[in-house]
Amino acid sequence: MTRGWPAYLDLSMTELRRRSDAALAALARCEVCPRNCRVNRLVDEARVCATGRYAKVSTWFAHFGEEDCLRGTRGSGTIFFAFCNLKCVFCQNHDTSQAGQGRVLSPAELAGAMLDLQSQGCHNINFVTPEHVVPQLLEALPIAIERGLRLPIVYNTSAYDALESLRWMDGIVDIYMPDFKLMSRERSRRYLKAKDYPDVAKQVLREMQRQVGPLELGPSGLARRGVLVRHLVMPGALDESEAIFRFLAEQVSPATYVNVMGQYRPEYRASEHPEIARRPTADEMARARALFFESGLSRLDTRAPHRLVVV
Repeated sequence: MTRGWPAYLDLSMTELRRRSDAALAALARCEVCPRNCRVNRLVDEARVCATGRYAKVSTWFAHFGEEDCLRGTRGSGTIFFAFCNLKCVFCQNHDTSQAGQGRVLSPAELAGAMLDLQSQGCHNINFVTPEHVVPQLLEALPIAIERGLRLPIVYNTSAYDALESLRWMDGIVDIYMPDFKLMSRERSRRYLKAKDYPDVAKQVLREMQRQVGPLELGPSGLARRGVLVRHLVMPGALDESEAIFRFLAEQVSPATYVNVMGQYRPEYRASEHPEIARRPTADEMARARALFFESGLSRLDTRAPHRLVVV
């Protein structure tokens, strides 16, 4: 059978609603992410993610700061969800991820945000920090599709996801964009407040690869399907970068597409940790990119401008 695009067009509305019902039922004893808080979010109980029955959204807009293959010429249609299931001490978006700025949206309103981005001409719908609101996404998607949504879905995550949540999204997500942060349990405990982060992220990357494979680009240079990994280089932590690159090359795919990011800056509570209270040096960034190629990976996102055909 020819694979549809966007992927969700191959699924019936019955199947989409079946998944939505299953995911919403799971909120009664929430294990939607690896925190496994087991609170009843259906009655607005909340714990780590501070999110109850409905998703809270910080903002949505056509984003031109994403990778070239996502932003194209008309922007990536990003929906930024409030709160996060990680507690990164260096978070650059802590007003959203920790303070939770934004407003609660009903399923119809969330669907309306997707359709608004489509009407603006965006190339895709880009869910940012969706780990804790997968049931709410699945509830809103059928509404949006029935009202004419036809854009591919980007799942933009920290890689701290529950496997069950990702399986609910199988056949719905076109492009997975996990941020693989750290490989050591000790640094994950110290900086992310989640010592199991490396183990979870490795499982997550394998599942994403199983679902969509390596990143595929269309003739215009836009991403159509696959995994795009982001890795933020941390100061004094090139051993983390090396371990992550080797894992991707050896256990995910040597064809994994990676953005090696140098945007780290000591935000939020990073000053409480002197070893990360600085930006990575130019030498560290050059070494990180060398380690990328030494691992056997070759598809490095350079963020270099290139011509994109409007589609």
